[in-house]
Amino acid sequence: MRLSSFLAVFRPALPLILGLSLGCSLSLLMVSWTQGDADDSCGDELGNGRLFTGRGDAQKDSRDGAGDEDFQPRIVPYHKDPNKPHKKVLRTRYIHTELGIRERLLVGVLTSRATLNTLAVAVNRTVAHRFHRTFFFTGLRSPKVPHGMTVVAHGDDRPVWLMYETVRHLHQHYGSDYDWFLLAQDDTYMQADRLSELVGHLTAGQDLYMGRAEEFIGGEEKARYCHGGYGYLLSRSLLARLQPHLDTCRNDILSVRPDEWLGRCIIDYLGLSCVEVHQEMTYRYFELGKNADPEREDGVQFKNAFTVHPISEPNLMYRLHKRFSQIELEWTYLQIQQLQVQINNLSELTPEGKAGVTWPIGINPPFKPKTRFEVINWEYFTEEHIYSCIDSSPKCEMRGADRADVNAVLEIAVERLNERYQPQLRFRKRRLLNGYRRFDPTRGMEYVLDLALEAYTQKGHSQVIAKRVNLLRPLSAVEIIPMPYVTEATRVQVILPVTAHDQDYVGNFLDMYVMNTLDTHDNVLLTFLFIYDPFDAQRVSQTDVFAGIKAMIGEVEKRYGDVKIPWISVKTEVPSQVKLMDIISKKHPVDTLFFLAGVWTEVNADFLNRCRMNAISNWQVFFPIHFQEYSPAVMYRDQQPSAASSSFASESLRDGHFDRHVFDEACFYNADYMTARTKMAADILDNEELLESMDVYDIFVRYSGLHVFRAVEPALIQKYVRRACNPRFSEDIYHRCVLSNLEGLGSRSHLAMAIFEQEQANST
Repeated sequence: MRLSSFLAVFRPALPLILGLSLGCSLSLLMVSWTQGDADDSCGDELGNGRLFTGRGDAQKDSRDGAGDEDFQPRIVPYHKDPNKPHKKVLRTRYIHTELGIRERLLVGVLTSRATLNTLAVAVNRTVAHRFHRTFFFTGLRSPKVPHGMTVVAHGDDRPVWLMYETVRHLHQHYGSDYDWFLLAQDDTYMQADRLSELVGHLTAGQDLYMGRAEEFIGGEEKARYCHGGYGYLLSRSLLARLQPHLDTCRNDILSVRPDEWLGRCIIDYLGLSCVEVHQEMTYRYFELGKNADPEREDGVQFKNAFTVHPISEPNLMYRLHKRFSQIELEWTYLQIQQLQVQINNLSELTPEGKAGVTWPIGINPPFKPKTRFEVINWEYFTEEHIYSCIDSSPKCEMRGADRADVNAVLEIAVERLNERYQPQLRFRKRRLLNGYRRFDPTRGMEYVLDLALEAYTQKGHSQVIAKRVNLLRPLSAVEIIPMPYVTEATRVQVILPVTAHDQDYVGNFLDMYVMNTLDTHDNVLLTFLFIYDPFDAQRVSQTDVFAGIKAMIGEVEKRYGDVKIPWISVKTEVPSQVKLMDIISKKHPVDTLFFLAGVWTEVNADFLNRCRMNAISNWQVFFPIHFQEYSPAVMYRDQQPSAASSSFASESLRDGHFDRHVFDEACFYNADYMTARTKMAADILDNEELLESMDVYDIFVRYSGLHVFRAVEPALIQKYVRRACNPRFSEDIYHRCVLSNLEGLGSRSHLAMAIFEQEQANST
């Protein structure tokens, strides 16, 4: 595709990228080949403000100090005694537990009752989420503890006592789980990423007391303690050695400053003094002056600081966080630009040469399809409409996230054009002529824009021109979200509500249930919920509308002697899903995993396993989107499908669609449902009809606070059936039911063919 304008700006922290060529010769990737000089200008730029202060001495220290490492391999020979019975080996749940791998850093913030709701909250909001664990230690707890903070109260506000209890608590509860412990005051701003990077480069297992070194009062001895205002690091081994001496230090050492008391204890009983440099790593700090403005601080010491002290008010903490975030962004921009230049320089050594470099530099090249079936389609759009709609309509109005996306793309495109061509030219958008976008799973969302721009010169002349620009919204770093431990051995309790209109489909459900669960001895139980209307309930002693189903259940129980399939009978005019679940919930334990099914559901092992894995107690509920087959009358009309085509259809999910309008199937734990219903109780008092206007999906979305996982489920297949939509339900539920019936008739092409044939028949 020929471009009439090729732009070159790479700003990865913003959501979009335009093309660019940069021009500084820097190649850190080649340093290991050429052994570049230490005073190289580009190397100084890249290394400025980072953790390392040298290279050769660090390597020498690491060689000389090899004996201090605690990571020494030890071979344990295995000898099996034939005279002793074999014992089953119990493995730990996580591999890092078995290997003895610990987390790197735990942070403890010393606060007080007066500042817990002010400065401590500011620390929690700015940097606490960037550390693995952060605890706030105080003497006396405030009446109201701030939300989202782990507060430990020791019961005494004396500063030295608070320090003593804090150190003892850290060793007692977390001494074997972390390698490093950082203690700081709540009037300290911390750069979480830099501190984490620092401990990542320090050798674990060594006794270390690191921070800002201060002289004791009098200054007669060389030993130093670490100032508490700037924070200090304690190694796990130092904490373990210090633990036996804490009581003695508390009784013998007199001091009004807790940091000075701790420093004196470490010096007297362990012989260690506070250090600012260790293994060529420097603990950097900055003392903030009175009435200082963070926006005006531009010195090297400030920019490179790990901690800043003192912080007098929460607003100053937030301003500092904003300033350091800007500094990190600027550093990231510079580093990425330099890496782009390195890649561009190294491309000359590749077989393709400069031509092998794809735009943007450093981003994966576009996906190359091997067959025509792998071609990624481009979506055409304007500022008002998009020509690729979810419901397969040829044109639909652009709204919501799509409109916000296009507006952001247009705004940034004009902004980058002005950055590239100012001051010679200044652009203003007139309108979007054409827009194209596609999602490339290897790199991100790509855009091609044809813009009508009004260009202004420095002399004030203007002209309307058309320009084409390419943009890319790259995929950011993939983040692994920690999830609670789940297993496929959990028992699933299947709940099957049945009305008088549904009983014709129960036989097929039971056959599939027997074949896929009872014959395979899967850990599954089934409970029927028979829903009688008032008329059938009065005649149940004479004529039971569900007598046939109960007979089928009896036959299954007779065939499988150890299987019991209970049923519950309910009389109601409006079979609200929430009312039915209220009855079921009270008859099962709180740890029961429910699968709320329908009579058209075909239960199988693949789906049951995904139900177990995707429904997580107190974390997530699962609402699968089943695959609904189209109506055979529309798909095949007067022709019967062959056996080969029907089997192929079932394997590849042809002749159907994923029905996103149905929310009947669900997997969730009873405890989560009961919690959500408890939160809903207050709203029911004001509106008694609320139960009939909501389903279980609405309950979890509005009241649970859990992850509501909604995804297509290819293992959950349903035959075509026309559902009976109850007008007594809410308008939303009734409308979804009608849409499900309409869209389930057939695909657009088959419906068009049926209409065409009908018109042909009418015309003749």
